[in-house]
Amino acid sequence: MIIIDENVKEDFKEGTYIALGSFDGLHKGHMTLINKVVDEAMADGLKSAVYTFKNHPLTVAKPELAPKLLMDNKQKIHLLKAKGVDATIFVSFTMEYMQTEAEDFILSLINDFNAKGFVVGFNYKYGYQNKGNVDTLREMADKYGFKLFVMDAALSNDDVISSTRIRNLILKGEMREANRLLFEPFMLRGTIIGGKKLGRKLGFPTANMSYDTKYVIPKTGVYYTNIMIDGTLHKSITSVGYNPTVDGKNLSIETYILDFDREIYGQEVKLYFVEYMRDEEKYETLDELVEQLKKDERYASEQELSMLL
Repeated sequence: MIIIDENVKEDFKEGTYIALGSFDGLHKGHMTLINKVVDEAMADGLKSAVYTFKNHPLTVAKPELAPKLLMDNKQKIHLLKAKGVDATIFVSFTMEYMQTEAEDFILSLINDFNAKGFVVGFNYKYGYQNKGNVDTLREMADKYGFKLFVMDAALSNDDVISSTRIRNLILKGEMREANRLLFEPFMLRGTIIGGKKLGRKLGFPTANMSYDTKYVIPKTGVYYTNIMIDGTLHKSITSVGYNPTVDGKNLSIETYILDFDREIYGQEVKLYFVEYMRDEEKYETLDELVEQLKKDERYASEQELSMLL
């Protein structure tokens, strides 16, 4: 798959169909647009492309309202490639970009990427002050002769699938439901860092992972997770919280990896949150904590590894 940004140009001689949208966290609602752009481009002998942003538009337009992100750009690229998209166009959303008039925006895509058509959602808006919408796109399609495919809302349990809905589920720890709406289980990427090493003394050594606060963090508690290390997926148990039994003060993300005995300090890992297991609890003794950890380990060992793209 070709990755295009402000520093990379590509001559699409055969033309492109481009899926337009915020794509701030790829989910099954976006799947309708992505599948459509891939299918239509293939049928017409064109290249399929997804147009998205390196940063969330609200970080520039209204920083105080910018949401926590569901996904980093590396993961977006991985998932779009897995879905068969030919090119991902990453654009930095800036104050200058925000001033682009709606018609000028569409014309720039036609000129820069030889766009022959667009795939959008039913409520898509674009251009300065969101003056552009599906109706203005239809008018431009007639005027400039490009194809336009408008997709209906994707529903689950009679509710629209959206990044906001999924974000709220994660914040409540409802991982099974959140993951049902995503391409694959919710993931955080981080580097393994040093910790207090209390888990090692208890017989449950944990990997303490750094995290970026611009991404949504699941509610405090204990989760069944899968951790990707050097391309291999392992069953794991992750605590998101403050370690109340030992009077922890700072939020940490610590993972016990089943059947694993390697030093991985400094390595980047991907941590997939599969299921919320239980609340974070304060135990009267460390023996009580160890007994609970053994129960957690037995439960996790009986679960299956996630199917990833």
